[in-house]
Amino acid sequence: MPNVVAAVMAGAVVALIPAAPPEPASSLRLTLAHPDRGTSRSVTLRCEPTGGGHPEAARACSELSGSGGKIAHAPDGRMCTAVHSPVTARAKGRWRGKPVHFQAEYGNDCAMRSRTGTVFAF
Repeated sequence: MPNVVAAVMAGAVVALIPAAPPEPASSLRLTLAHPDRGTSRSVTLRCEPTGGGHPEAARACSELSGSGGKIAHAPDGRMCTAVHSPVTARAKGRWRGKPVHFQAEYGNDCAMRSRTGTVFAF
């Protein structure tokens, strides 16, 4: 009988310990606009759990996680042509519960990907 009482008491103690709150989900609406072409497209990137319409969601989420949610970084060293074809990259939403409002213009898609990795690779 003492073992049953001990087991019940241990279960009661475990039940009273508050569970760690889940990490807030991350969801970003990503938009690319090419003003010289008159085109624009958007996708949703969800992380934790990974999802949305981004074709490389897992990799983009991993990159964002590694950078602490920073979208832009130093150029990655790839060689890009000097062809001027401006692109505006925008991100709006939440990253781990914090609001995100990002907008930057790049000379072309290659220059943008050099600075943003796969986040805008859609």
